[in-house]
Amino acid sequence: MSTKDSKFIYESPDGGKTVYKREFGEPLSKRELVNLEEFSWPLMKDCITDEDKAAMINFIKTAGRFTNGPKVKEFEKKWSEWLGCKYSLFVSSGSTANTLLVAGIKERHGLKKGDKVVVPCMTWVTNVSPVIQLGLTPIFCDVDPKTFSFDVESLEKIAQENSDIKAVFVSHLFGISADIDLYKKVLPNAIFIEDVCESHGATYKGRKCGTLSEGSTFSFYFGHHMTTVEGGFVCTDDKDLYNIMKMKRSHGMAREALPEMFEKYKEENPQVHPSFMFMTDGYNLRSMELNAVLGVSQLKHLDKNNDKRRENFDRFIRMVEKYPSYFYSNYQVEGNSSFCLPFVCKNSKTKKSLESYLQNSGVETRPLCSGNLLRQPFLKSMNEIPNPSFYPKVEFLHECGFFIGNNHMITSEEFSILEDLVRGWAHSKNPEELT
Repeated sequence: MSTKDSKFIYESPDGGKTVYKREFGEPLSKRELVNLEEFSWPLMKDCITDEDKAAMINFIKTAGRFTNGPKVKEFEKKWSEWLGCKYSLFVSSGSTANTLLVAGIKERHGLKKGDKVVVPCMTWVTNVSPVIQLGLTPIFCDVDPKTFSFDVESLEKIAQENSDIKAVFVSHLFGISADIDLYKKVLPNAIFIEDVCESHGATYKGRKCGTLSEGSTFSFYFGHHMTTVEGGFVCTDDKDLYNIMKMKRSHGMAREALPEMFEKYKEENPQVHPSFMFMTDGYNLRSMELNAVLGVSQLKHLDKNNDKRRENFDRFIRMVEKYPSYFYSNYQVEGNSSFCLPFVCKNSKTKKSLESYLQNSGVETRPLCSGNLLRQPFLKSMNEIPNPSFYPKVEFLHECGFFIGNNHMITSEEFSILEDLVRGWAHSKNPEELT
């Protein structure tokens, strides 16, 4: 929106000069008068650099193989070293990583149809859909607004009412680490796995998220901490789980297994050509060499870029702390890698007012993840759909929260404009009118 669209003119306190005011009612700063017309704050920006493009161009010019090959293996090795795990599998997306991990866990531990898996009410849909698709039963848990992961009281209630929980799928949302040690105390006999698709580099008690359970997943979608355009990882220290998932990634083929296991499979199944032997049900979830080339190039800068994301998040927290009448700000800060900047408002009126205001000022917004999943139509396929109102904390976040983008390319000037916008909105409002 340009200054010419503003409907109000006010006298400035310094010399009687007139300055524009937005239709929402706040004075425009000098910075805004200069930059507002071109100001935008998208949810995501293209973080592929000239260095990345040069690496891909050189690969295309010189490569003799483009499907899953040596570059994928190189990326897997470098990622395992960066994360601190034994095994990593590069796959086509974070969503297929989730599918592969759930399928691998099911086979590795002999889970049966109907076995229960705890999932959060707020997470990406493909944390839950593989559970359903693979015949398991999702048990939904409320979320804590401080971490956006499991609410402990809700988890304790689940443990009391269900003595047969087999697995727990933890989501580290928005770059904020979940309190996974506490969850393990509540359900000590369950298998724990992690979705780290939005939290690359986040840490929990000094350990990287993704190394806190039997297996974890990462996403390299366009808008995440780093990108391979599309792509993801499944990571584990469990050799048997890795062996299963490695085969499942490529149709279930025995030749994809660890060498010693492949030899065993050949001896046990002489009636089948070893190169075309299928040891398990599988998929084709492989990624390509070019994606891996991009991943290796992007990984070089991940830690530095995450430092800038944390810097932005810290500045965001300082900003919302100035307006306690409107916003909550008690997020889990330690160890975050800040995927986004989440506004959790005191009520839905405040949320609607601020969100509309920011959108009209060039700031793109979206719901917190996909909101309360129990409101999503895809769950209608389940025999029993839990009532969303039974989960008050995620309902609150659904009604009162949204986020804006964060990335390492945001300038101090752009952040100053955002601060001006929020300050202008807050000063134009009376908390009583938003209750």
